[in-house]
Amino acid sequence: MTELAPRATARIHPDAPEEPAPAGPTLRVVHESGDIDLAAAEAAAGQFLNALGISTSSESLRGTPGRMARAYAELFSPRPFDLTTFPNDEGYDELVLARRIPVRSVCEHHLLPFVGTAHVGYLPGGRILGLSKLARVVEHFACRPQVQERLTKQVADWLQTHLEPKGVGVVIEAEHSCMTLRGVQATGSSTMTSTLLGLLRSDARSRSEFLALTGAAS
Repeated sequence: MTELAPRATARIHPDAPEEPAPAGPTLRVVHESGDIDLAAAEAAAGQFLNALGISTSSESLRGTPGRMARAYAELFSPRPFDLTTFPNDEGYDELVLARRIPVRSVCEHHLLPFVGTAHVGYLPGGRILGLSKLARVVEHFACRPQVQERLTKQVADWLQTHLEPKGVGVVIEAEHSCMTLRGVQATGSSTMTSTLLGLLRSDARSRSEFLALTGAAS
């Protein structure tokens, strides 16, 4: 597995509500990165295209450097979200699984997109998580230059740390345009990665159930 990139990390801090909320503690999750300078990015994009022999003087291409800058700024800017957890009052101890979460990211080696789906599940401990937050965590780590191996591990490790479940599983399947549009041009190929932690790694029955439900075992 590729090591975690030090340049892009989550900043977590308590977000105390004005009134007591029954949902329990809430954490505000934001992405730490440098300031975005769209004007400089647009100028650099124009120079990049010109260096490749592509003139931006025509009406149809005149605005392309700016569109490129804004597009990449959007790809690298995940939305902040509140991580809200709830007490597991019923003692639910079976798998919670969100399947087919859309994934879009950018290969850090070529800055070409890769897209696919993520399956994220956990075995609850003392608290459960709002289901939409699983998709938010995937987006949080996908919106930056990435490799799929690191992305998969970051999502699993983050949930294990902040939710403290009995087990976490993440499976991502994606198509990389750096592999399908250039180089080997392996059109239609996809890459699958997985990270299993806790009981989803150590307990054979739980591991089999998770992989079967995600389709990774087929």
